[in-house]
Amino acid sequence: MKRFIANFAKKFGIEIRRYTPPMKVHIGEIVSLKTKNSPKGNMLLSYVIEPFLLKDDETISNAHTHDFESFLIAETFLDLGYDVDVIDYRDESFTPTKEYSFFVSARTNFQRIAELLNDDCVKIVHLDMAHWLFNNYASYKRCLALKERKGIALRSYKMQEMNWAIEYADYATILGNEFTISTYKYAQKSLFRILISTCSTYPWSAVKDFNDCRRNFLWLGSSGCVHKGLDLVLESFVELPDCHLYICGPIEREKDFQSAYHKELYETKNIHTIGWVDVTSSEFIEIAGKCVGVVYPSCSEGGGGSVIQCMHAGLIPIVSYESSVDVGDFGVILKDCSISEIKNSIRMISSLPAEELRRMSRMAWEFARANHTRERFAEEYQRIVKKITAIHHEKKKSYKSEIS
Repeated sequence: MKRFIANFAKKFGIEIRRYTPPMKVHIGEIVSLKTKNSPKGNMLLSYVIEPFLLKDDETISNAHTHDFESFLIAETFLDLGYDVDVIDYRDESFTPTKEYSFFVSARTNFQRIAELLNDDCVKIVHLDMAHWLFNNYASYKRCLALKERKGIALRSYKMQEMNWAIEYADYATILGNEFTISTYKYAQKSLFRILISTCSTYPWSAVKDFNDCRRNFLWLGSSGCVHKGLDLVLESFVELPDCHLYICGPIEREKDFQSAYHKELYETKNIHTIGWVDVTSSEFIEIAGKCVGVVYPSCSEGGGGSVIQCMHAGLIPIVSYESSVDVGDFGVILKDCSISEIKNSIRMISSLPAEELRRMSRMAWEFARANHTRERFAEEYQRIVKKITAIHHEKKKSYKSEIS
């Protein structure tokens, strides 16, 4: 990784400029990257800025796929001959001072910046979650179901701000599968699916004993325990004492959830709460080696990055449709994410012959390796940008011929 960043810095000149900064960290900073030859124009990237502010001895974070994906988006436009300015997607005071050929941004602040750009700028929104209306509805629905089921009212940590990014975009790149795409089709914009990358890959484990691990499962996630179905998984495993659940995620950040499920998290013999784990670490590899599958009944995602990470480790996915992960015939798509359905799916997987489990595990690993890597993301993103450029060029030609 260090060598990759060093080569990037050597390949493109990097300059950090500052204007009067607002309060947030990194807000008010612009990282300017120069293409090798005479530039075709300028590109503005409003996404994750942290990868461009690293010191020589620092590496890109593995906490989320968006860090490296932001890095690769910038490199795509540099390779295509554009100078690139990078700002933080949360920057609410940035005002463009030059003309841009392309604007690529996450949904946050997209509309505000888009309205300030030159009219001929090609505006591409990078969508990494389902539409905010669906996301928020689904998240509240999970909280309501928990209240009615357990008499507990918990907050949702996955509510997204209102935005009209898709309405103000010319085109959209979108993570996830048909589920995520379906939540944006109403806008009738050109949507280009791009396969989410991963934070780490692992070699295939030829020595894994599937008879030994068949009853062990993993839940891996970040914020949003109820949104991502951890409550449902916990309640399922309480009723499956012969099966074991390993939980990797920052549970301590959600004190209300931690308190409500303290008994399940910390006082139940077959449930093992590990906490946050670096997926590049030997600890994660060891945990994944103990398990046969990952259980992830999320109510709304933009590509299910944690599930993809587990598939790279050879875990069989048991996921909701809304997790937005393709599982072929090597996984299980939950229809309603009920506790009974989750239990039945776990029982079904744990009862399969060892050779069938090995086959499914190998297929999950091969699928992830073939479709969800940083290299594949970089290749696909460049292909999509070239396609968007060609489509936009044809639209301009058609418009000119109509008015002439």
